[in-house]
Amino acid sequence: MKYRKLGRTGLEVSVLSFGASSLGSVFRETDDSEGIRTVHAAIDAGINLIDVSPYYGLTKAETVLGQAIRQIPRDKFYLSTKAGRYGEQDFDFTFKRIIASADESLKRLNTDYVDFLFLHDIEFVPAQIILEEGIPALQHLKEQGKIRFSGICGLPLQLFEQLLPQTKVDAIISYCHYSLNDHTLTDLLPLLHQEGIGLINASPLSMGLLSRRGAPSWHPASAEIKEACRQAAEYCAKEGIDIAKLAVQFSTSHEQIPTTLVSTANPDNIVRNAEWTEEPLDQRLAAEVLRILEPIQGRTWISGRPEYNEGIRP
Repeated sequence: MKYRKLGRTGLEVSVLSFGASSLGSVFRETDDSEGIRTVHAAIDAGINLIDVSPYYGLTKAETVLGQAIRQIPRDKFYLSTKAGRYGEQDFDFTFKRIIASADESLKRLNTDYVDFLFLHDIEFVPAQIILEEGIPALQHLKEQGKIRFSGICGLPLQLFEQLLPQTKVDAIISYCHYSLNDHTLTDLLPLLHQEGIGLINASPLSMGLLSRRGAPSWHPASAEIKEACRQAAEYCAKEGIDIAKLAVQFSTSHEQIPTTLVSTANPDNIVRNAEWTEEPLDQRLAAEVLRILEPIQGRTWISGRPEYNEGIRP
């Protein structure tokens, strides 16, 4: 497993990190014991960053992860969770709620601190509440020693472009913007580098767009995006390659993107994903897949408030 430095945190993180959302049965009904084995397999494969949220499975993911990490020395991994989003339309980024949320997460995770606490999907609320209550709550938690580093996360890149110059956080989580079908995260790299902000990239499969099964029915991408990704997956299949492998290799190969989150509740899957990062990217295959995806390259979908989605054409 390769490791890269995560911004000014100074932490050396594995290029592949573990997203624990699957432990909350958010994609399919999962067995808790299998989920626990998956976490252990991830650590054994060299993965040293685990990310979760109380939103995933309505606290189930944190609860299962807490059971899993009780059996692992705490210095073997970095732990990240989130606060502020608790349901599909349940958002609360007030100072009091963020403080309480952190304490609740620590109990579920069976630990007295987390390495990162991210404000979760902040594009759905006015910036004022984030800047005046959410961020100060993170600072307070740092002073208490309950979190080591603070961060924000969301889908629209405009979110980071607008808010990062107005506040100070240690890291961000961006998803679905550095993958085979969308490279636009690279536009944000100069700002992140300038400020020393750590970057966690998530969803190299673009929430299932880049998979043999195709996008799930709930996926917010347009029909045109889904069709192009389906064609790319079919091309890979004809070449005898799972597009998921190519996608993971592509997303983890960029030297300026420290780590990429993948989620699974299957031990074999996480081991396979880790092994993929050790193999060289098939440049010929990647070039052809990028050609197939060129018509929809960088196309995304609307998420949250209008001010973070200006000019977006799904």
